[in-house]
Amino acid sequence: MQSEPILDIAHLAHVEMLTPKFDQSLDFFTRVFGLTVAEYKDGSAYLRAYDDYERYSLKLTSAKTSGMGHMAFRTRSPQALERRAMALIGSGHEVGWSEGDVGHGKTFVCRDPDGHVVELYYDTEWYEAPPDQAPALKNQSQRFPARGINPRRLDHLNCLAVDIKANREFYEHYLGFRLTEQIVLDDGTEAGMWMTATNKSYDFAFTRDATGTKGRFHHVTYALNSREEILIAADVFLENGVYIETGPHKHAIQQTFFLYVWEPGGNRVEVANAGARLILAPDWKPIVWTQAERRKGQAWGLKTIETFHTHGMPPVEDGGH
Repeated sequence: MQSEPILDIAHLAHVEMLTPKFDQSLDFFTRVFGLTVAEYKDGSAYLRAYDDYERYSLKLTSAKTSGMGHMAFRTRSPQALERRAMALIGSGHEVGWSEGDVGHGKTFVCRDPDGHVVELYYDTEWYEAPPDQAPALKNQSQRFPARGINPRRLDHLNCLAVDIKANREFYEHYLGFRLTEQIVLDDGTEAGMWMTATNKSYDFAFTRDATGTKGRFHHVTYALNSREEILIAADVFLENGVYIETGPHKHAIQQTFFLYVWEPGGNRVEVANAGARLILAPDWKPIVWTQAERRKGQAWGLKTIETFHTHGMPPVEDGGH
């Protein structure tokens, strides 16, 4: 008999991004990208897209190198948070409880098998727009900023990992994520995974690190309203001297229409269409892509630039964070 699914995780809540060029990165994310500062505290800026319901979705932190400080997921209830904590305690993956951070309450911290830091919390501060940012429609969190590329919300993130299978099993067993698509090489090695806690096709993806280095970051993704807005974003990035790494193209896996750029601190940032595929089937069968199928590249568009497969954060020579 199939075991009862774990439905304790509600969604990806925020990502902490590390940058060695804080001022330049902050200028990129506010003036060019179009996020709004919710708060500054202790060397970090807390940033939000206009339809994020929580206070922020990106914590930008000054650091010696680039990379991800942590990813955070909100649980579906206080009881769900306690259940996930109890499952993790004694597993060897736990770090322990903290009192939380700006905008959210007590937090359980753990590490996945590759060393990425994961925060889980429930108590959160819903964003209340000040008068000058209040929307015309009460079912929108904040006024459309009309600045930069105007991302709507945080969508997903992608990490690099040495052992994809071990990480997949961790997120399935301890946090209840479902596998929607994966890459399996001819020798049976798992080389990529796309997982979800919601009816979105994925909340995060992991792909195999070409350098064999643990715990690195690949990119964070914000959703724009349409493909046309992604094309406009390319022009905005061009006008502001932002390095466009690859795109706009369409991925074969998950069918995401994408554009990747590098922000000044060296982190890769993606913008994608907000009309993501939905996984409505409770008994979804993961789509498996073979080595030969992946060699075909993207669904359409130009061949993916080599750095997409080799550039991760922090750079290997920096030795992690």
